[in-house]
Amino acid sequence: MVAFFTLVDDHYVATEMSISPWSPNQLGGTAVCGLLARELEWHCPGDDFIPARFTVDLFRPVLNEPIRMYSEVVRDGRRVRVIDAAIIQQDQVRARATVMYVAAGDQPPGQVWQATRHLPQPEQPLTAPEGSPPLFKSGDLDWTGDFASGQNSERKSAWHNLPALVEGEPISPFQRAAFVGDATNLVCNWGTEGVGYINSDLTVTLARLPLGPELGILAQDQVAGDGIAIATATIYDRTGPLGTCVVTGISNARRQVDLAAFAEAQDFQTPSFP
Repeated sequence: MVAFFTLVDDHYVATEMSISPWSPNQLGGTAVCGLLARELEWHCPGDDFIPARFTVDLFRPVLNEPIRMYSEVVRDGRRVRVIDAAIIQQDQVRARATVMYVAAGDQPPGQVWQATRHLPQPEQPLTAPEGSPPLFKSGDLDWTGDFASGQNSERKSAWHNLPALVEGEPISPFQRAAFVGDATNLVCNWGTEGVGYINSDLTVTLARLPLGPELGILAQDQVAGDGIAIATATIYDRTGPLGTCVVTGISNARRQVDLAAFAEAQDFQTPSFP
């Protein structure tokens, strides 16, 4: 089975798919966020709870070394449960996350304003996740698996069908959403010279979990100044929007990543994203 991690003696070992474009010694943020979501998910109160807010702090590089996880419940209530998790390497916390599980319920009566959204989707299902690249769309161009097509200043979206996060088990809807949420950097901060920001954090808010294996993300806004970029995207599936993703990017101009060149060098075996 193709997967981003294998579990060896209570430690997670990354496969090549998890390696960051920034450095072969580090892991990409997408895989890191997915792994943190998996750890938090162990403490889910039940199927009637939604991981309504998932926040990750990426304050140290997660190294291409065995990973130990830590988690604890910090608040357990009838309608809300809050859990913290961390990735530990070399006796240091490398990244941490928190999730707020909220009990699902009936919608209140009445009508509320909602934005009109056009959420692009490929006509044909992306049905082969193992080793297959995601699809990309820039502006009015067609969906494509060609990374070089995204080296422009157009609004972008990406469409995924992910393989397993951990070898031997199917990827869960929450893990899928956490992984794809980190690709906000890809759709919002990818320009004519590649990607020049690295994520320092990620927040994914979910009104519901994704249905089915396919998941999309669409750039909504990007505000940048003084080497800091605030990027916002909508995460969605074939039935409609799920929620919003926000990342704070820090300039990494000296190590700008040309994703087209990276994908070509990797022969594109579903690498992670910056």
